[in-house]
Order: sequence, then structure tokens, then C-alpha cells
Amino acid sequence: MKYLILIHSNPQPWGHPTQIYTPEGRALPPKQHDEMDRQFDALMTEISASGELVTAEALADPASATLYGWSPEGPLATEGPYAEAKEHLAGFFLIDCASRERAEEIAAVFAQPGGVVELRPAMWPGGDDQ
Repeated sequence: MKYLILIHSNPQPWGHPTQIYTPEGRALPPKQHDEMDRQFDALMTEISASGELVTAEALADPASATLYGWSPEGPLATEGPYAEAKEHLAGFFLIDCASRERAEEIAAVFAQPGGVVELRPAMWPGGDDQ
């Protein structure tokens, strides 16, 4: 089953990896960042080799976003940033795992200072949205 791991963060300035651009991340010692990087690299190697990593992308600054809404007159475009929240979507990973438990195990490694990670099943036509 495919799962989407959504990385929400508010780095200042916008940059990747987001954890080094958040106040919480800046407060960590370099050794801790090095260990987090090591763990992340090990996970990327593991899920790439197993075929669980489908694709991933970091996203540009929310200020470069455009939100499209609908009206009877046609589409309405609004320039970003559009979220009324502290955190913005910073990137995503699409994984394909045998179980929800495995997806949760992978997603937990994405937890980072100054960010929130969301795990959500991907849907397909006629598929279960649980």
C-alpha cells in the first residue's frame, strides 16, 4: 500500500533540510544534527534498496505558491503564501509498504525539530481510504 509522508515546517529563511532553518533546529548542537543526518541517510539507503521509496521532492518557498479556487465565473488564483498556519508543506515522500506499521516506522524517522510529519494513505480508484 502506498503512503504519503508530508513534511510540514516553517524554516526562516526557507531552505532544506528544513530542520537547520528552524529555531528549534538551530538550538541543537552540530553533533546532534550529524547523528540525525546519519540516521536519515541510512533510512534513505534502506528504503531505496528495498523498493519502498517511490519518489520524494522538497518544495520551494510557499511565497512562490499559487492557490486555485473555484467560482461560478471560473478559476480564481491567489498568490502565496496561502496557508493560515505556522507551518507550510515543505516536502513529501511517497512510499510503498507492505503494512501501515512499516509506514509508521519509516515516517517516525522523519520527525524533526521545528516540524510536523503527517502520514496519510494514498487512495486509488475504488480503494479504501483508511
